Amino acid sequence: MKYLYSALSSIILAYIIIVLFTYLYQRKLLYHPSENNYTGDEIQFEYKEVFIEVDKDIKLNSWFLEKDLKKNKTILYFHGNAGDLTNRVHKLNELYKLDVNILIISWRGFSGNPGKPTEKNLYNDARKSVEWLNKAGVKSKNIILYGESLGTGVATELGLDNSFAGIVLESPFTSIADAAKIYYPYLPIDLLIKDRYDSLKKIKNINIPILIMHGKKDDVVPFKMGVELFEKANNPKFSYFPDNDDHMMEFNDQLINALRNFLSFNT
Repeated sequence: MKYLYSALSSIILAYIIIVLFTYLYQRKLLYHPSENNYTGDEIQFEYKEVFIEVDKDIKLNSWFLEKDLKKNKTILYFHGNAGDLTNRVHKLNELYKLDVNILIISWRGFSGNPGKPTEKNLYNDARKSVEWLNKAGVKSKNIILYGESLGTGVATELGLDNSFAGIVLESPFTSIADAAKIYYPYLPIDLLIKDRYDSLKKIKNINIPILIMHGKKDDVVPFKMGVELFEKANNPKFSYFPDNDDHMMEFNDQLINALRNFLSFNT
């Protein structure tokens, strides 16, 4: 009995340590600025490197792919939780084929930017980027918010004011808490989580055109989350759900056509 009590005490202590570690270091588990998945892609587009001031002493390293600000819509691209801007070159190569301008920002703490990423800070980064576009002559009604994975939580937050041309969610999650429960089913996630990005609660209040893109074989963010968001979204809504794609790795002609059709709806 004594040994059983000792073993049980050790297990409980180990669990408490795991819970405490997860709580203290959860943002390091969520944000991965140094992780690079796509290297060596040749840039096939013209861009200007710009620095967007979002806070005192923090300017976001960003790329502006400008074609025609008066004629074309502008995509404001919010990337995911890993890597720098060069990780998205393969996607930008394809997006550049569309008749759009593109501003892709890098979050604080990413791409050499100072600062620390948090839900509140990323929302601020995104809103300051909208202001930057407004000052550049792009009205909000001509901006399409584009969120990639983690960036879908940011795009959904901004989309609540319904002043934009539309919103695109690529591989979206219902909430970070829901996603975390898949990876850490043994932890009391609802008690621990700091950055929630609760898109499922927000999406019903978005009343601008929305396109949700999600691969059916996604092993990072379950496909069912994209479906659930689509079902809760208001019309007009569109979907692109490829059968064999993982975490939207196949940025192919079919995906670009889905985006092109969505853009056509917004003209």
